[in-house]
Amino acid sequence: MEGPEVPLEQLHEDMHHHATHGDAPRWMMGVALSSALIAGFAAVTALLAGHHANEAMLEQISAANRWSYYQAKSIKKNVVESKIETLAALGKEVEPAEQKRIAQYDRQLEEIKVQAEEKEHASHAHLYKHEIYARAVTMFQVAIAVAAIAVLTKLRSFWYVGLGFSLIGVIFSVMAYLAA
Repeated sequence: MEGPEVPLEQLHEDMHHHATHGDAPRWMMGVALSSALIAGFAAVTALLAGHHANEAMLEQISAANRWSYYQAKSIKKNVVESKIETLAALGKEVEPAEQKRIAQYDRQLEEIKVQAEEKEHASHAHLYKHEIYARAVTMFQVAIAVAAIAVLTKLRSFWYVGLGFSLIGVIFSVMAYLAA
């Protein structure tokens, strides 16, 4: 699973050009600098989002492997139980070792189940972080786009709106970082 794409190079070049050439107001240099900083946040956040998406997938695969192992052990236990039932139906004596095998399988099944559930929980936790980081990346991208609008329209208010979106992106990033 890939992280969100952040195609911002051309936008930065255009903004820098407008801010440093021509009759651009001085605040546009602030727009260019803040946009570059926001793009850095977007790139790091996109990497974190991708990392957690990959970890979620790996944990889910590991959980599926544990559940397959659980199923195999369960089948083995059922075979032993069937053997015991067949011997009892035929009036033959069942070896005590067979009963011990059933108890051993029960213990193993419980351990495997706990491990599989832990892997599933870890997968869900990584996926949750991925989703929050992806929202942060989106907010950073919107912030940069709104900053570009500020440069094109020469309206400072759009820059402030863009900074607001970047603040929301930072909040999402902190939420993802602190998420369990």
